[in-house]
Amino acid sequence: MKKFSKYFDVIVFFFSINLMFSQKGNFEIKNGQFVLNGKPFIIHSGELHYPRVPVEYWKHRLQMMKAMGLNTVTTYVFWNYHEESPGKWNFSGEKDLKKFIKTAQEVGLYVIIRPGPYVCAEWEFGGYPWWLQKDKNLEIRTDNKAFLQQCEKYITELSKQIVPLQINNGGPVIMVQAENEFGSYVSQRKDISLEQHRKYSHKIKDMLVKSGITVPFFTSDASSLFKGGSIKGALPTANGEGDIDVLKKTVNEYNDGKGPYMVAEYYPGWLDHWAEPFPKVSTEDVVKQTELYIKNGVSFNYYMIHGGTNFGFTSGANYDKDHDIQPDLTSYDYDAPISEAGWGTPKYNALRDVFQKMNSQKLQEVPQPMRVITIPEIKFSKNANLFDYINIQKPIVNDKPLTFEDLNIGNGYVLYRRKFDKNLKGKLEIKGLRDYANIYINGNRIGELNRYYKKYDLDLDIKAGETLDILVENMGRINYGAEIVNNLKGIISPIKINGTEISGNWKMYPLPFDKFPKHNYKLKDIAVGTPMISEGEFTLNEVGDTFLDMRKFGKGVVFINGRNIGRYWSKVGPQLTLYIPGVWLKKGKNTIQIFEQINDNINFKVNSIDHPILDELVK
Repeated sequence: MKKFSKYFDVIVFFFSINLMFSQKGNFEIKNGQFVLNGKPFIIHSGELHYPRVPVEYWKHRLQMMKAMGLNTVTTYVFWNYHEESPGKWNFSGEKDLKKFIKTAQEVGLYVIIRPGPYVCAEWEFGGYPWWLQKDKNLEIRTDNKAFLQQCEKYITELSKQIVPLQINNGGPVIMVQAENEFGSYVSQRKDISLEQHRKYSHKIKDMLVKSGITVPFFTSDASSLFKGGSIKGALPTANGEGDIDVLKKTVNEYNDGKGPYMVAEYYPGWLDHWAEPFPKVSTEDVVKQTELYIKNGVSFNYYMIHGGTNFGFTSGANYDKDHDIQPDLTSYDYDAPISEAGWGTPKYNALRDVFQKMNSQKLQEVPQPMRVITIPEIKFSKNANLFDYINIQKPIVNDKPLTFEDLNIGNGYVLYRRKFDKNLKGKLEIKGLRDYANIYINGNRIGELNRYYKKYDLDLDIKAGETLDILVENMGRINYGAEIVNNLKGIISPIKINGTEISGNWKMYPLPFDKFPKHNYKLKDIAVGTPMISEGEFTLNEVGDTFLDMRKFGKGVVFINGRNIGRYWSKVGPQLTLYIPGVWLKKGKNTIQIFEQINDNINFKVNSIDHPILDELVK
């Protein structure tokens, strides 16, 4: 009888969830409250970005959220993720936004959409497609005709995914954000008037309305920045605001003296950069702030509840006075309550206890984590000098170095090459380096330039007949602040030796690494310091999540079964492993490919371990 009762409870639960979303509903802001189907509603949300999680794991991660006690999931939509090239849109497969929203609905979560068009999010270029910069008449995040035309195309395509799934159409979407953290941008762009700024942000909201979005709108800014970021007709929410009195006072000022009160980004963790310590937020602090919000009836969204991974070249970068770029890690673990691999952390368990105390019904059981495996050793049977690959490619020739954008690639690498007809000795200067370069003479590395450390020059001694190679990496476009408008990559200003511009006969070899370079891998000696491409095979009897141990490597990217799983930079840390989702592995034969840029310690094998290493800086 107990067994039957248990199954009956499960059936009733799923029936209630189905009933909850099977009919058209209503969500509105009324009398200073969120009102869901006629009843007051407090949003307890967590942020999860579907592009950072394999599609096969979406349901698991959403179930983790539901089991913690949340009622809503919030996600950004990344424009550049869906418009793969100008006019080519993809909302299918792992990019199926509708499927993500419907999966949240199946799990019993409401959905908040943050479509930008600017999203920040430690994502490449804040979500903007890189090729927008090719239009010299276009300026992003302003009342600019060319830019707004592109925004309208994006919003029109996006609305096709969202409108049918709004709550009033029987879906789970209850709110949509207009622009994103615009107040901070306004505060940094003093060259543009507040009036012009507000013209732009209000036009974005008007586009969203025109596209058919009818659920309530909101804006998201620090409470001190509402003046520049608030939009008429959109609820202002306060990012990171822990003081309830400040929250209420500020929202009242910009919302006709009333609520509801919401913190659209409460940070239970924080973002991470290469070459910098991994920041942590204590469980005690997160629990205390959560309880304060709940006690005061404040709606909130954990940013992030589950970070996931910046696969491929999707990670962005920051900019500050000490570093001309601060590239973000491949891991987007964020010290979030649900780890990068989807594991519940002590922070998760503590928060689940908080939500259980306020729920009269028992929360769902926490789903089991995905299987984890280790791979003892993978040998690279095919290895080659990258220059061997480059030497059989056809270059693009120009008097001056061209940017990535001029070469029509968005990400990856470009090799800049020039042969000298006379001796030159002195200081090589590349002040327009974006972002990282290894320098070679006749294939021998002579040094490294690095935008992070503001190192833009080195001593050089080149003889007549010798070849200079400059291998440049785009480490991610800036995604936050005023510098977002200066996001060209490659070499964007003259190359100089002893103050004299070196022009004429520059050969450029684009290496986008959208696919791993094909090579016949004829065996030959590979010198230390030579950029190397390697390939190996390994056989698995079972699949599962795992963490590739990159501690014996320097800097580069890894492909697994044709997928770019991200960058590593083990020479500096703090991330020393790469997460490989088990769903991207196969029983039987698998392929691994690595591009190692630095190659200080030639290594022909790699292994995986059962846990991530994300917080070890390398001296």
